[in-house]
Amino acid sequence: MFNVKSIAQRRAFSKVYKNYVNGQWVASAATSHIDVINPLDCTEVLAKVPQSTEAEFNSIVQNSQDTFEEWKEVPISTKIRMMLKYQELLKQNNDDIAKMICHEHGKSIIDANGDVFRGYEVVEHACSFGSLAMGETVENVANNVDIYSFRKPLGVVAGICPFNFPAMIPLWMYPLAITLGNTVVLKPSEKVAGTTDILIDLL
Repeated sequence: MFNVKSIAQRRAFSKVYKNYVNGQWVASAATSHIDVINPLDCTEVLAKVPQSTEAEFNSIVQNSQDTFEEWKEVPISTKIRMMLKYQELLKQNNDDIAKMICHEHGKSIIDANGDVFRGYEVVEHACSFGSLAMGETVENVANNVDIYSFRKPLGVVAGICPFNFPAMIPLWMYPLAITLGNTVVLKPSEKVAGTTDILIDLL
């Protein structure tokens, strides 16, 4: 028989998410939070997501800009080796990621595994950027005119994710951007923050 809990018991939560800045998880100075609600019963609070302050946001963007100055100089072959390792970690932890998607989003395990796999494919694609990031050279397109093109990172880029594909959509964004030398400010959906929490831990 289903054990009916009181609303007070159901609204107990176990985790307050943090911001990942400069290689570590940092507690937010936020005074207000958004509840992550269990989609199974729509009353249980699974966790809380901070509504980060404007000052925090500006600090995060500045940190990303400072990091970009170093990261853009890392050879692309090194970045690709990092993505090769990352894709292996995603594969090894597929079940945990899929279970988190089921837990906070409500997808079936089959759909959740598909969500992870489609994101994994993008990380796989990022591992081929050694040749795709190359520029072009064309000599003598006109008298005494040669053309040289270079592909360079843009800088700090942003990703704002909806809730419907908790793994796939973030994985569409930051692996490609960082492999090409950019830094990323990523805002996962507040409804499914736990999935991105795992993805970033693995990264």
